[in-house]
Amino acid sequence: MAAMRRSGGDLFDPILLADKRFHGEGYQEGYNEGGHSGVIEGRRFGSINGAKIGSEVAFYSGFAFTWKCILQNNTDAKSSKKLKTLDSLLGMVGSFPYEDPTYDKLQEDLDKIRSKFKQVCSLLNVQPAFQNSPQAGMSF
Repeated sequence: MAAMRRSGGDLFDPILLADKRFHGEGYQEGYNEGGHSGVIEGRRFGSINGAKIGSEVAFYSGFAFTWKCILQNNTDAKSSKKLKTLDSLLGMVGSFPYEDPTYDKLQEDLDKIRSKFKQVCSLLNVQPAFQNSPQAGMSF
């Protein structure tokens, strides 16, 4: 009788172990598919947000460069301070790490650029409205 149970148990072992095997195979298949989907979704998310940051920083650069050209011919002391602040903004924009997505102080640097831009706007007494949305964007 013991021999029958042993041999009978051996017959059912593959059936009992199939659950573990299929669970393991399913897990690995899901893990691989999830990793692939995550890379695709991450790339899309990074592209969209990178484009938004890039257009914002480019706006600040164009704004500062334009005002610098306008004020360059003025010789009064107020223009000198404005030009120095514009140069500072242009320097910050010029050193912004566009090519390094792993830069750990990217958000901190972007916040500093935004603050400098607000300072420039205050000195120039202008209120530009940079909007980074498709509805408020350019139309041709």
